[in-house]
Amino acid sequence: MATYGCTVEWSRGSAAFTDLQYSRAHTWRFDGGAVVPGSSSPHSVRPPFSDPAAVDPEEALVASVSSCHMLWFLSLAAAEGYVVDSYQDAAEAQMGPIGFGRKGITDIVLHPQVVFSGERQPDARAFDALHHVAHERCYIANSLRTAVRVEGGFRAA
Repeated sequence: MATYGCTVEWSRGSAAFTDLQYSRAHTWRFDGGAVVPGSSSPHSVRPPFSDPAAVDPEEALVASVSSCHMLWFLSLAAAEGYVVDSYQDAAEAQMGPIGFGRKGITDIVLHPQVVFSGERQPDARAFDALHHVAHERCYIANSLRTAVRVEGGFRAA
């Protein structure tokens, strides 16, 4: 079984803390050396106590689902003999009530736009099938309670 992880680092600095006037900016460090600035969402905590330029956990969740789905899609397309030139997804998530006075991500929608080239081109049915199987195999989507939908498009180069 594989184990995945990252190190999340935050430091208070000179802020008082108990007055809630501290920075939510922090750092994500990954095993391959990538360092990503993180923060709470400015929808949750107003700047300057959040950093709008950093990645917030909600954005990271959406990016994780989109990335996992894309990687499966590319693998499946290659196995079917399709040549993918590019794949772009403007993924979105909605936050809302989930019951018992709590909020959570209630909906994730992927909007992949895929460009194929070469002799072999998928029709709409084959394209949808690739996304269906990619969704079924995506580890991240399989780990979530929320529904993940795919609403994408494709074209030839």
